[in-house]
Amino acid sequence: MESPEFYKPLRKGPPTISFMPPKTIALVGLMGCGKTSIGRRLARKLELPFSDSDQEVETAAGCSMKEIYSVYGEDSFKSGERRVIARLLDQPPQVLATGGASILDEDTQKLLKDKSITVWLNADLETLIVRVSRRNDRPFLQDGNHREVLENLIRTCYPVYEKSDVHVKTYDEATNTTVDRVIQAISEFVKENYPDHCVLKSI
Repeated sequence: MESPEFYKPLRKGPPTISFMPPKTIALVGLMGCGKTSIGRRLARKLELPFSDSDQEVETAAGCSMKEIYSVYGEDSFKSGERRVIARLLDQPPQVLATGGASILDEDTQKLLKDKSITVWLNADLETLIVRVSRRNDRPFLQDGNHREVLENLIRTCYPVYEKSDVHVKTYDEATNTTVDRVIQAISEFVKENYPDHCVLKSI
C-alpha cells in the first residue's frame, strides 16, 4: 500500500515532528527581546493569527502606552492589560506577544499558565540595551539610565520568566534563524506534553 503523501521524503533526511498548537503561544520577556518581530514571523510560519498585547491595550484605550502611563497611571495600564490578555486568550490559538512586565501580575500569570504555552525569549543585558535605545516610546525607560532600569527589571522579572514552558535564548542573528529555533523548542515541548497535536512529516 502506498504511503500517505506527507510520509514521502521530499529530500534525503529523517522525518521531523511538526505540530498544531493546542493553545495560544504566548511570548514573554523583557522589552527588546524581540517578542513582536519574532512573533509576527512565527505566526506566519505556523499560519496563526498574531496579536501584540501592548498594541491591543493602546487600541482599547485610544492612546499610546506613554500617554496611558502619564494620564491614567501604571495601575490603570496593568488593569487594562490584564483584561486585554484575558480576552485574547479566550480566542482560538494564536501567537501573542505580551508586555514585558505583564506576567508579574499574579492574575495574568495564572491566565497565561492555564491558557497558553509560554515561551521566554531570553536576551542578554547588552543586547537589550542596544535594542531599547533605538526607541523612545517605552514608559519604563522615561526616567533613569537604561542599563540600571533593565538590570532592575532583570532581577524582578527573570525569576518569573524562568517558570515559562519553553526557554529560548535570543541573539543578534537573523530573525528567521531565531524563529526556527523557537519553532523547534515549541515542537519538542508539544511532542512531550501534547503528543496528539504532533504530526510526522519529512523535510
